[in-house]
Amino acid sequence: MSQSQTTRDHDIIRKWAESRDGHPAKVETGGKGGILRIDFGEPEDNLTRIEWEEFFQIFDENDLNFLYQDKTADGGTSRFNKFVSGE
Repeated sequence: MSQSQTTRDHDIIRKWAESRDGHPAKVETGGKGGILRIDFGEPEDNLTRIEWEEFFQIFDENDLNFLYQDKTADGGTSRFNKFVSGE
């Protein structure tokens, strides 16, 4: 069984993403900020890559938590992640 963890720690989030070839990105919403994503490997067409500074500014302004898994149920490296409300 795989377990999920939650963090707000910027260093943990960045190290987790970069160890999986992940890059900070967002979906443009037409308003302020955007919907945060971690983009893995080749950039997806609907995502805009951003710098970590902008990523964490949006993350903090929206009081988000980062839900993630380190390993899959079979012990492999997991890319599962989700941004959830910090409230």
